[in-house]
Formats: sequence, structure tokens, C-alpha cells
Amino acid sequence: MGDLLIRNIPDAIRQSLDERAERSGRSVSNEVTEILVRELQRSDTASTETAGHRLRSILTNDVTWSEEELAAMDALRHAKDRPSPLISTE
Repeated sequence: MGDLLIRNIPDAIRQSLDERAERSGRSVSNEVTEILVRELQRSDTASTETAGHRLRSILTNDVTWSEEELAAMDALRHAKDRPSPLISTE
């Protein structure tokens, strides 16, 4: 296995990585490796993946949705009469 050195990581990103590693019980190096593997796998399947599945993969440490919930989110995403999320109705 090879090594990878990443320089000039912004402090906020490093802090976020430290916090994620601590939450997951991994070293920062192992956490970054996990993130890279997951992202590369995700990008390989992104063309066939729904938005709900992508969102689930991002939030797997905090939130999980059932297949029914993912299907509902996907259906709402494609609904022609849904209101724009950018327009306030107040």
C-alpha cells in the first residue's frame, strides 16, 4: 500500500476530519482513507444512483432512511407540480 501526503489543508477541514475520526473511532488517516474509498465508489456508481441514495451515503454516520423513504424522496424530486424549494410561500 502506498502513502499520500496532502499539504495546505485548511484548518476548518482538518478540524472537521479530526471530529469525524473521533466520532467514528478511527485515526484521522483511516478516516480519510474511508472517505476517499467511499467517494470513489460513489462516483463510480453515481450515474445509476438516485439523489436519495447519494444523500444517504453522505449522511450514513448520522441518519439512515428506509427504501420506502428513499423512493418517496425520489418521487417528490420528479413531481411536476412540486413547489420550488427556493421560493418562499410566506
